[in-house]
Amino acid sequence: MRRSVSEIVAQMTLKEKASMCSGKDFWRLESVRRLGVPQVMVADGPHGLRKQAGEADHLGINDSIPAVCFPTACASAASFDRNLLRQLGEALGQECQAEGVAVLLGPAVNIKRSPLCGRNFEYFSEDPYLTGELAASHVAGVQSWNVGACLKHFAANNQEYHRQVASSQVDERTLREIYLPGFEIPVRKAQPWAVMTSYNPVNGVYAGENKHLLGDILRRDWGFKGFVVSDWGAVNHRVNSLKAGMDLEMPGCRVTDKEIERAVLTGRLSMKTLDEAVRRIVAAVLRFSEHRSPAVFDRQAHHDLAAAMAEQCGVLMKNQGGALPLAPEDRVALIGGFAKAPRCQGGGSSHINATEVDDALSWAQKLGFKTEYAEGFSAVSDGRDEAALDEAVRLAGASDAAVVFAGLPDSWESEGYDRRHMRLPACQLELIDRVCAVQKRVIVVLHCGSPVELPFADKVGAILCMYLAGEGVGQAETRLLWGRANPSGKLPETWPMRLQDNPSYLYWPGDGRTAVYGEGRFVGYRYYDKKELGVRFAFGHGLSYTSFAYGPLRVSRARTKDVEGLTASIEITNTGRVKGSEAVQLYVAPEKPGDRPLQELRGFEKVTLAPGEKRTVRFKLPGRAFAVYSETLGGWYVPQGGYRLLAGASSRDVRSEAKVWVQGTRRLPFKVTMNTTLGQLMEQEKLRPLLQKYLDQYGSGQAKTNQSAVAAEAMNEDMQNATMYESPVRALRSFGGVGSARLQAAVWYLNRKLKKS
Repeated sequence: MRRSVSEIVAQMTLKEKASMCSGKDFWRLESVRRLGVPQVMVADGPHGLRKQAGEADHLGINDSIPAVCFPTACASAASFDRNLLRQLGEALGQECQAEGVAVLLGPAVNIKRSPLCGRNFEYFSEDPYLTGELAASHVAGVQSWNVGACLKHFAANNQEYHRQVASSQVDERTLREIYLPGFEIPVRKAQPWAVMTSYNPVNGVYAGENKHLLGDILRRDWGFKGFVVSDWGAVNHRVNSLKAGMDLEMPGCRVTDKEIERAVLTGRLSMKTLDEAVRRIVAAVLRFSEHRSPAVFDRQAHHDLAAAMAEQCGVLMKNQGGALPLAPEDRVALIGGFAKAPRCQGGGSSHINATEVDDALSWAQKLGFKTEYAEGFSAVSDGRDEAALDEAVRLAGASDAAVVFAGLPDSWESEGYDRRHMRLPACQLELIDRVCAVQKRVIVVLHCGSPVELPFADKVGAILCMYLAGEGVGQAETRLLWGRANPSGKLPETWPMRLQDNPSYLYWPGDGRTAVYGEGRFVGYRYYDKKELGVRFAFGHGLSYTSFAYGPLRVSRARTKDVEGLTASIEITNTGRVKGSEAVQLYVAPEKPGDRPLQELRGFEKVTLAPGEKRTVRFKLPGRAFAVYSETLGGWYVPQGGYRLLAGASSRDVRSEAKVWVQGTRRLPFKVTMNTTLGQLMEQEKLRPLLQKYLDQYGSGQAKTNQSAVAAEAMNEDMQNATMYESPVRALRSFGGVGSARLQAAVWYLNRKLKKS
């Protein structure tokens, strides 16, 4: 009969317990063979299996076993497709079982705060809802094979610059509304086996020692049941991290094992706390070892899957004058080093040893298209070669169309450092300008993990963004360019005109000691919309070779007291000539946004339709779809009022809308003081009738009676009213002739009235 995890832990020695709380080495966990706890292995990464067979390292310097490189998160997020992320997770879970890997370190769900973050290619989006929903599907897919997924990096880890020491200074509401939902949604929906803490302190406390994050939020509020592991080498104080809720230190460290033992023996760490940590780790180890599967995966089938996924991720940013798709009879110039050696992933700990990478040049020839190739510029540097430039321009001018394969060199995007600017290499920009001068039909294909400035956007006919789409990228982009597949990707982040437009520009990356999140909740489209700022391409944008009509948006209840269960539906029709997929997006927009974003993504569904086909898309809207986080209440609440539901093809392409009135869940506490303004009092429904009589008596009417003609000219009625409503209660002593005692009594009475209501 199998012993329970608690029984196993109870039989461990103190030394064994301490050793279980750190790895045996770089990738393996410790074992206790005498009690039936085997040794298991963990491995990177989010978009492929980076299992190192030889000498281990964390940054991807040493080789890992050959593996399939699937689209990176920046690309897979562009699919706006939960099912695709589920497929990705299942493929990774199967490979982990085949290779004996118990926990896969991913997905990474940090928010894209700045386009310059060197690790953005590993992250899904600037939007927490999209991030969380896709991550939940990814986690569920991996764990369907009884392999653990590990969400990372918890939390507020949004830059590489001084990532191990710089404190992310961010207020609680911004944390809850922007930087934590990417973790919260998959924890609640899919219960990952593990969560990895980030290197950085959060508000002065290291993430691995942050009881508020690990204990209050992750375990108590969200109900997380798995174990918490450090990022590699991220532990600051081992005993304090155990107390806070960080169970496992990686890689193995015998020095800190001794610290744990001494802390228990001296009473600085309770045995109960240690036992809880060990139980969580052992439970995961046994869950994997007891469900080992003789999985053998078909490498070619997974390569084909990677290519099929890449097709769903390509974003057609621009397509003017029918520049795309290319026709089989077109004589096409393929220009740029990325056509022959495409960049399909980023650098660092997630770098996959992909042994079969498709390129567009080979695939165009394989499919029989009429193409010629000129390098023009290198895929690995920004060096200028005059002869190569001239040859590319000559070929472009002699062809029916020119496709320039541009992007960021591999060394420009990686874990460990951030980009310094948002520009493409100068040699690429020069070549694109020169090609546009000799060819009217120019298409640019982008290979990058994050937005870049596009000064040529108005000159070229089409732009296809592939992001970093994995080892099948060449096959996918070829099929998309020639119309063998229809683009359906949508941008999971806003592409600004220039770096200076980004909301974090004034604050990012900080001084090396602190990273101040001064833009607060206004990240990505939330900022650009509020500022009414022009962008190059909006969040959610993506074109197709067909067209879609949006019907009326209908809601189940136009007025509701109970927000839970509210649904919205819309009919989508393919009005074009070819089959295509549309990612329908639903945004919630408060009619009086105040300090809130103008709109926020609260639903998305991808639908595939044949020409003329119709389908109804439905969205379920829980209370959180309308809610904000209140630091005063210490929780979420739904503000009462009117909301617009916006259905569209992007955040700035709304096709249909409906209105709903929500009663709200609870009110923010309001206390009247001598410094409360009269306008704030008037906003309280219970107090408004009491105040109106007074304001009518002492307000603008009385003031106008006492005005001279000159004074009336200097202060019109609107100005008088504004001044009065902005005045605090105490001002009634000077301008209303009300004594202090009477005012104090009035404040007491108003608070009593509010309490009764």
